[in-house]
Amino acid sequence: MSPLHRITRLAAIAAGLALAAGCKPAAEPTPAPPGAPKTEAAAPQGGKAAAAMTKDGKPIKIGFLVKQPEEKWFQDEHKFAKKCAADNGFEVLCNGTKDSAKILELIDNLATNGAQGFVICTPDTKLGPAIVNKAKDLNLKVFAVDDQFIGPDGKFMEDVPYMGISAGDIGEMVGKSLAEEFKKRGWKAEETAAAGITFEELATSKARTDGAQKALVAGGFPKDRIFTKNEKTTDIPGAMDAMQALLTQHPEIKHWLVFSMNDEGVLGAVRALEGRTFAPETCVGIGIGGSSCFPELEREKPTSFIGTALISPKRHGYETTEMMLKWIRDGVEPAKKTLTKAIMVDRSNFKKIAKEEGILD
Repeated sequence: MSPLHRITRLAAIAAGLALAAGCKPAAEPTPAPPGAPKTEAAAPQGGKAAAAMTKDGKPIKIGFLVKQPEEKWFQDEHKFAKKCAADNGFEVLCNGTKDSAKILELIDNLATNGAQGFVICTPDTKLGPAIVNKAKDLNLKVFAVDDQFIGPDGKFMEDVPYMGISAGDIGEMVGKSLAEEFKKRGWKAEETAAAGITFEELATSKARTDGAQKALVAGGFPKDRIFTKNEKTTDIPGAMDAMQALLTQHPEIKHWLVFSMNDEGVLGAVRALEGRTFAPETCVGIGIGGSSCFPELEREKPTSFIGTALISPKRHGYETTEMMLKWIRDGVEPAKKTLTKAIMVDRSNFKKIAKEEGILD
């Protein structure tokens, strides 16, 4: 037998012994229930951190569910949740749906795939009791983010850990800035109105727009010149429809000050104003949120959208996930309520501040 044949034969024997010793292919992950949205998993990367384990030796997995995964804010929350997982050696399972009927299904899927807890921005805050009961049945810890659960009595479920924004204070930041713009531009009160694109079904939304109105009046803007219209959906098309209605009701107005619950609300209103041939310098809009309006602020020619109260998706994504990790691993329950602040940004400084916040590279 030639040396080459001898080596080949020995390799084949070694492979057979390995199989006999019980080497098996890796197990396939548990599939999601039929019709459920696909869960995206982010595992620890390249030895950045030792694997995080539960006290009984199981690898830690944390879910992060959002209500609008197509929106930039929630994409950034997922990005920072994945960063937390990479830094701390555990797996995060990211998913989301606008469909209230499917959210409980996604929680089932998390449990099936070995999660010990989850962070959630629910598509319907009134689902809070059902979500908590589902979590208890599956022995999962639950942490609400962005939108606080509402109980059957219509009150906030303050026994569930929650991170949100200081909604009223942030709304007041916007209203104060709009009042300052009104004075700076020297517009006549009788030719000017403020447009509030509201979504009063959601408590945090109402607090933002109520705060903006309060600060406008405190800043000297006439209360009877503030007009509001509730939007059906909290996106650009919903805001466009609401603003179109206000423009039809008040064709005499020459200048508009625009506020809403988020950037999309103001962007939609600005698009509606442009459609009615209002020039950029005749109106002013200031949003809340930040990341979804960056393309607007990057435009070569400025529009009526001049700035935003920038909220930190890093805190809402990274810190909530980290707090859930400590709860699972160390038994340290998060604070019942954590409220975050905002930073006012405009065309001149948004890139610098967004980079400092980790939103832009």
